[in-house]
Amino acid sequence: MSVSPGTPLRWAEAWAPASVGNVSVGFDLLGHSLEVAGDWVRVERVDAPETGAGVVVVAMDGLPVDLPFEAERNTAGAALLALRKGVELEFGFSLQIRKGIPLGSGMGGSAASAVAAVVAANHLLDTPLPAEALYPFALAGEGVASGSPHGDNVAPQLLGGLVLAFPDRLLRLPVPWELHCALVHPHQVLETRRSRAVLAEPYPLSAFVEQAGLLTRVVGACFTGELDLLRDGLRDVLVEPRRASLIPGFLQAKAAALAAGALGAGISGGGPSLFAWCVDRATGEAAREGMVQAFRELGIEADGWVAPVEGPAARVISCG
Repeated sequence: MSVSPGTPLRWAEAWAPASVGNVSVGFDLLGHSLEVAGDWVRVERVDAPETGAGVVVVAMDGLPVDLPFEAERNTAGAALLALRKGVELEFGFSLQIRKGIPLGSGMGGSAASAVAAVVAANHLLDTPLPAEALYPFALAGEGVASGSPHGDNVAPQLLGGLVLAFPDRLLRLPVPWELHCALVHPHQVLETRRSRAVLAEPYPLSAFVEQAGLLTRVVGACFTGELDLLRDGLRDVLVEPRRASLIPGFLQAKAAALAAGALGAGISGGGPSLFAWCVDRATGEAAREGMVQAFRELGIEADGWVAPVEGPAARVISCG
């Protein structure tokens, strides 16, 4: 469809990638995008109704279960509600969602729908915002699914690559090696709210101090290029010990990844997916095969992928 110069766009479709949240050491703070799967959202600019919030979800595809069509209960819809309010738009949006990321997988699926929605809608604004300015709106959508807003998936999906998500800004970290990530999704569902519930009991101060030290090792390694520093730091002493029992086969799969030469491995986001960081693609393929096989030996089917840690950002793929 051709659009004449000066004619406002009426619709845009955007894609947002999967992501690995937490990366073992950065609970709710650190994540990276991964071009192994993604969600698509088509947003149409419409006249806002005299009543109602001005955002309507009209279709959803690729879902094994029903998700809410009410905008305020839908991650993509809630993100657009926040965008309309934040920039005081006079027009509204209708949206269609096509899921490519499994639900409850720990691959950033709820965040991807929110991010794709705001990226598509931003393309329809008279004055589009920079990607980082979309962060609070996408975060509002993510919060609908998880029960609390956290940016470890939203941030890398918006900016691409490895990102630290602070409350007031985003920091994209350098990835100085040919790091690849093996991501394995066992055919299990672990809802984010359940995986966060096991973290409710207080932690000793010593655990926070240790985890902070591990995070600084990983961040420092990104800037210095010291792989030994990264290998020493890529461990989780806070979240993984409490969540491991929620994922049958986790310990066996993690051991298989490390045996294959991974620098470190752990739970992706809230799980049940596992990730492993590796020095190159060949090691990543070996780690992926090891994890998949470990699950299968326990009678659990699993899918696996390998892609660079320096993953893509969400993008508009068509408009008119």
